[in-house]
Amino acid sequence: MIPFDKCPICGGELEEREVEKLLRGGDHTAVLKVQAEICLHCGERLYAIETVKLFENIRNRLKREQFSGFLPLGRLFMVDASNLDTASATDH
Repeated sequence: MIPFDKCPICGGELEEREVEKLLRGGDHTAVLKVQAEICLHCGERLYAIETVKLFENIRNRLKREQFSGFLPLGRLFMVDASNLDTASATDH
């Protein structure tokens, strides 16, 4: 998959695994699972060139808000803890 026998960062052993990747484009975020070579020593991820091109395509689609083929996962919220009223919040 990748033209490296060892990690180019630390020289550690590489192992192919399925990983989750978060991609951001504009105000939107997508999650996808892809194959990557993972360094067992430092955790560096190495992706095939086809995978990197897929990332670029998805980021561009997110920026242009072209979501056909994307499955919604829910809603994303930004929380400003300094403005959060913890007195009225209930944790159960």
